Amino acid sequence: MREVAIIGAGIHPFGRFDETYIEIGQYAARAALNDAGISWRDVQAAVVSEQYLPSTTGPRILKPFGATGIPIMDMESACASGGSTLRQAMLAIQSGDIDVAMVLGVEKMPRGFMNPLMIYSEWQAYMGMSTNPSYWAMRARRHMHEYGTTEEQIAKVAYKNHKNSVHNPNSMYRKAFTMEEIMGSKMVCDPIHLMEICAPNEGAACLIICAKEVAHKYSSNTPITIAACVHTLAAYSADFRCPIDSLSAKANNPGPTEVTSKKAYEKAGIGPEDVDCFEVQDTDAFCELEIYEQLGLCPFGEAGRLIDEGVTEITGSKPVNMSGGLISKGEPVGASHLGQLYELVQQLRGNCGPRQVEGAKVALGQVLGASGNCAVTILKK
Repeated sequence: MREVAIIGAGIHPFGRFDETYIEIGQYAARAALNDAGISWRDVQAAVVSEQYLPSTTGPRILKPFGATGIPIMDMESACASGGSTLRQAMLAIQSGDIDVAMVLGVEKMPRGFMNPLMIYSEWQAYMGMSTNPSYWAMRARRHMHEYGTTEEQIAKVAYKNHKNSVHNPNSMYRKAFTMEEIMGSKMVCDPIHLMEICAPNEGAACLIICAKEVAHKYSSNTPITIAACVHTLAAYSADFRCPIDSLSAKANNPGPTEVTSKKAYEKAGIGPEDVDCFEVQDTDAFCELEIYEQLGLCPFGEAGRLIDEGVTEITGSKPVNMSGGLISKGEPVGASHLGQLYELVQQLRGNCGPRQVEGAKVALGQVLGASGNCAVTILKK
């Protein structure tokens, strides 16, 4: 099967803007084309991820670049939208149908928590189980009960990520906070505080991908190999995520991130010990701790030790969320995973300045969303 590589990457900063989603998307797409050193005419297909935008979002954004007649498709898989979109574009290249594709993620989200009736049944919303922090908090409390994880350890994740964001010009929030400020911020859903969760927002990120064997014909950039891009959907797991039919009694059922990452490691021919840096779905600070365990960075129950020992700091042995993570960047759902991959491309190119992971050669991005949609992408220099 043909290898696929990234030859261009572009981003529109995440935050809140007066621009339309079309302008935001075009900004990231144009940046990716310029980075690759190619023109829109070189792109043979485009796939666009979004969740809150109108039908035919992709054509509305990209057709003004030129009516070249290529397929421009919209996709949505909740928070994993960018991963499923990248996978579909890769399949077109691997099949031999095309050589070059654009993968664009864009979002302009309403303020506040996501509308629960988009993904929950009405009766679930009435029961109060339909706002994200409720099940984040329940999972955190269960972990604290079983393994002794502390509120301080959860706060240390937010402390690390806010500190990293100071050096990321594409982040919504670029301010460091003390542990006291984080733990003293408003309680959203015990034990999750305001400064420990991400905000829905706006932004876009774009990749130009190409069959690696012909990448030199299109771009002078050194290709970044996509060693694996796996998208799965949870079967049955002890998880409070919607819908309720995916919830089982507590049992030894591996969760979506554990299942997806194992498939990605196998496809890439590596293990977690071979990955130099990670960007993961820290929709709240506890989620990041849980993901350490599910990605195999430590045994289950030992995530608190990793954050205490500084293992996941930029200077640690397993840096996580060098960009500041979603806690600092915010989460424009359609652009989330592609934003992670933009950061990881820059890390592998050595372009990240104060947040650079020294000698990074292998990187992993992970996202998880509604219905257990999970995507894991592994990049190699």
